Amino acid sequence: MATTRRPGGGDGPGGGDRGSGEAEQRSGEDEQHVVILSGLSGAGKTAATKLFEDLGYVCEDNLPGELLPELADLIAREPERFEHVAIVLDVRAGEVPVAFAAMRGALEGRGIRPQVFYLEARDEVLIRRYSETRHRHPLAGSDGIAAGIAEERRILDAVRSEADVVLDTSELSLRELRERIFSQLWHVVQPDQLSIQLVSFGYKFGIPLEADLVFDVRFLQNPYYVPELRRLSGLTDGVRTYVLDQPLAGRFLGAVHELLELTIPAYVGEGKTRLTIAIGCTGGYHRSIALAEELAAWLRDRAYGPVTVFHRELERR
Repeated sequence: MATTRRPGGGDGPGGGDRGSGEAEQRSGEDEQHVVILSGLSGAGKTAATKLFEDLGYVCEDNLPGELLPELADLIAREPERFEHVAIVLDVRAGEVPVAFAAMRGALEGRGIRPQVFYLEARDEVLIRRYSETRHRHPLAGSDGIAAGIAEERRILDAVRSEADVVLDTSELSLRELRERIFSQLWHVVQPDQLSIQLVSFGYKFGIPLEADLVFDVRFLQNPYYVPELRRLSGLTDGVRTYVLDQPLAGRFLGAVHELLELTIPAYVGEGKTRLTIAIGCTGGYHRSIALAEELAAWLRDRAYGPVTVFHRELERR
């Protein structure tokens, strides 16, 4: 499980609602900030690196693992030159878990707590991206790309488990990837808080890979079958009222509130710094959106930590 961490002193495409408190998210902007960017080949690390470059980060990609501690020392010795740094670390570094632990340990030993981003995507999406670009997967052998992806997931599992932010880029455009990353930057999470992300989704398009908790709300009556509501999203008053006025919706939210009141303090006590909650209905356009927004408002009132919302299927129509 992730330890408590705070920011301190050729891939495929990669948002959604930035949620409230963007100024709150940027409260650490004047401090030295180091990002370690990792994840699966083809999941969008190249696009993410370009984003960090656009934000003024010094980006280092594909350094041998043996050189990473020296880079950490240089970053610590010259904080003005390296105020914002993004370091890409993936299977090309060799022994990735060892290199990652060495890099993070070297930074933290010098008073800098890096923020770790991990990008992933579904297997069929990664295979399609490699097929379209004709690039070679770094671990692909005679067994093909699928076997290489499986091996890469195994190798990087330890890094994923330590990440502050896990993003599934399977359905993200470049603009959406930019917004998702931006919404997670500068979250200064107190030791007794979590960075919470709510994702609404449609089961017909797959469950978000990054979800820690998944709630299925397909048991509620569907506004899709009400002609005047069919074209409206869960962000509109009509759909919101239709969904939330159902007695089962109130009972569901009450049960979720009770579960989160029980588990969030326990997550914090175990050192967890992020929590991704996914709420799904059939198409991800009506019920899941309305309930995600309602739950986000409750979480913000409870002040468990910064809350962002991403409606994955909102722009499909």
